[in-house]
Amino acid sequence: MSETAQPQTEPPKLRRMPDGGFDTSAFGDLLEWFLNFDERTARIRHPDTEELFQWKQQEDASRGVPTYPFANAEERFAVGVFQAIQENKSEPLLGLWINDLMAALHDSRTTKMEIAEANSLAEDPEMFSVQKAAKLTTNAEKRVYLTSCWLETLCTAEARVLGWIYQDLYGRPFTPTGP
Repeated sequence: MSETAQPQTEPPKLRRMPDGGFDTSAFGDLLEWFLNFDERTARIRHPDTEELFQWKQQEDASRGVPTYPFANAEERFAVGVFQAIQENKSEPLLGLWINDLMAALHDSRTTKMEIAEANSLAEDPEMFSVQKAAKLTTNAEKRVYLTSCWLETLCTAEARVLGWIYQDLYGRPFTPTGP
């Protein structure tokens, strides 16, 4: 087997441009690597995640919240990562962004677990989130639960990719700050 036919053992690198931005020519390859080889990022492609994304788009639209018409969860994830690296062009800014992601991840995971535990939603791990939410008695609780499920998956995937980008660009692992 030739060297080019073997899978990369780590993601392709992004390079800085003279203006401080990123050379985005490797961006698609970077995201594809994470989607193919990083289990937590790959969850963006899971049918449960897609169902959550579609639910969130419809829910926001029905509540008058402006939404961008992304085709699917993977597209939403890719655009979010791209925007984060384009808008956070320095180590402190990218660090703050990842900190915010980690805080949102923590909050959404905690909320999801509390609702799931209080309502015995974790009994069937194969059941999709939208099906589990049908067991909840109020629309408000369903909305909070499903939004938390979506944010947990999205923030996990984005934090994985952005954490790697941070380490690659700045030569050290990202370290969260503050509570």
